[in-house]
Formats: sequence, C-alpha cells, structure tokens
Amino acid sequence: MSTLHVTIDDNSGFCFGVVYAIQMAEDILDEQGYLYCLGDIVHNDVEVERLQQRGLRIINHEQLRQLHNETVLIRAHGEPPETYQTALQNNLTLVDASCPVVLKLQNRIKTSYDKSDKIYIYGKHGHAEVMGLLGQTSNQAVVFESMEELLQHELPPKITLYSQTTKSTNSFYSIKNRLEEQGYEVDANDTICRQVSNRDKELRKFASRFDKVIFVSGTKSSNGKVLYQVCKDTNPETYFVSKVEQLQQEWFSADQTVGICGATSTPMWLMEEVRDELLKYKF
Repeated sequence: MSTLHVTIDDNSGFCFGVVYAIQMAEDILDEQGYLYCLGDIVHNDVEVERLQQRGLRIINHEQLRQLHNETVLIRAHGEPPETYQTALQNNLTLVDASCPVVLKLQNRIKTSYDKSDKIYIYGKHGHAEVMGLLGQTSNQAVVFESMEELLQHELPPKITLYSQTTKSTNSFYSIKNRLEEQGYEVDANDTICRQVSNRDKELRKFASRFDKVIFVSGTKSSNGKVLYQVCKDTNPETYFVSKVEQLQQEWFSADQTVGICGATSTPMWLMEEVRDELLKYKF
C-alpha cells in the first residue's frame, strides 16, 4: 500500500497586510469578546467563519451608518474618506488595519487628484480596495478591468495610470505600452505589491515540481483567481479547492507528488488541513 508525497509551498498564505489585520482582530477579540469588522476581514470564507465563532461581527457600510459608540476594524483593503467621516459622526473607534502599501497608494492618488490629473485605475469594479482608491478622487477616477474597456472611454492626451495593488505587473505594463503606442502620454505609477507580484514567478517554479497541484483559495479572492491560473498554465494538473471537503481521491494515484499552494488570503492552517487529508489516502 502506498501514499502521496505532499509538500506545502512556504511562500503561500497570508500576505503581511492580512496577517496584521487578523492579529489585530484576534487581540481585540481576546480582550472584549466581540468586534465589528467592515466587510469580510479576508476573502476566505473558512477563515471568516473561524473568526466569527470567536466573536467577529461582519457589517456593511449601511450597518456602519446605524452603529454608534462601538469599535470597528478596517481591514487591509482600506476605506474611502466617507468611512472616517461616519466614524467621527457616530463616535466610533476605528482600528485601522489598512495595509501600508494600500495607504501609500491612496495618498498618491489623492495627490494626483488634487493636481487635477486625469486618473485611470486598473482594477476590479466594486472591489473593496478599489472603492477606497476611488474615494480619494470623489469617485471621479475611471476604473477599468481591461484595455478593451479602457478604450471605450474618450481618453485625454495625458493619462495618469494607477493599479490596484494585487494586479499583474505584466498586464499593467502591457496597458502602459499599448497606450503609448497609440500616442497617449502616460504617467504610469506602478503601485503593485511586490509581495503579491513576486508570487507569480515563485508559483511557476513551485507548480512545475509536482505531478499534481492543489490550489487552495476562497472563491471571492481576486488574487486567488489570478494565481490559480498561473499554476494551471504551468501545470495543467492543478485543482482549485476552497475547503477540504472538495478534494477527490480519484484525482490522484499511488506515489504521486502533490504540491499545495494558495492565495494571499489563504490561511496556512487550511493548507495544512488539505495536506493532512491527502496523507490519509491509501492506494
């Protein structure tokens, strides 16, 4: 009887911004037993459920406006200025776990907006981080998800280009180059988080080492979708799971090597659970 040979990717799992937000949440939950959090603390349902069991209460912006005299956590994605206004009006204490990379980007966009630059943001419509960035421009900036979508707008001769921090570096520079080829002057601000973008290269190396790859991520994670595709392109024998129950023994055969990796929103404990489940398989 034989088993699988399973390895977890050391570079996968929470980025430092998410680690920081969850650490802050856990410290306050230990102290006071409950804590409000504006939006999912991380785009991973099982991690959110774990924290909710410890007393985390997820609220939306509408519920925030009804809340008074409470403590509210702002997650790593950051928030628009109106959220801070609401907090002042409602006597809310904000625990600001906005990622430093996101805060720096917000400041740069605000500075550009104050100079009346025409701002275009390469990012996902409705994403929490993007809403925070848009808020720095009184919602005047244009958000686009692809070159095709950008070209549907009437563009000015000079474009100030920014990017959501978790976008692909290659795609960002491809957009910049294509705009310049079409005669636009582009002030391109590369604000992509290197901890995220470097995972692209690391994952290609990791995924190529194994017979099969299990990519663990929440279905809501933008970064998860991108990194899963990176793995799949490198190793077609890559499977996406968001919880242990989705694993299927028929994907594997005796003595195969299996790599487990995940998104910047995937907790290490979940990847370890996946590993432990795979190690139970007997062939």
